[in-house]
Amino acid sequence: MPAPSTLKTSRRPPGPGRWRLQDAKAQFSELVRRAREKGPQRVTVHGKDAVVVVDADEWDRLKKPVSELDLVEALAASPLRDLPIERLSVRSPVREVKL
Repeated sequence: MPAPSTLKTSRRPPGPGRWRLQDAKAQFSELVRRAREKGPQRVTVHGKDAVVVVDADEWDRLKKPVSELDLVEALAASPLRDLPIERLSVRSPVREVKL
């Protein structure tokens, strides 16, 4: 079994925009400031990404509700907008139901 010091160095050290959980808890104000000024900040647990802290405006932009107008705009901007769409009608037998 490897020595404990070997296990510690095998983890990837946090880089820019990366925080170990214990550092994020100890410096939460700084984490929030950087998320607002420099963009998303990743928090790791046991060396693996666990969560991302983002500015509230960025979150709202990403989670904007999708409307019918968005679909219409996307279809209008599509390079396939002039492609004819054939509408197929299916006639199925109707059964009578006694009420």
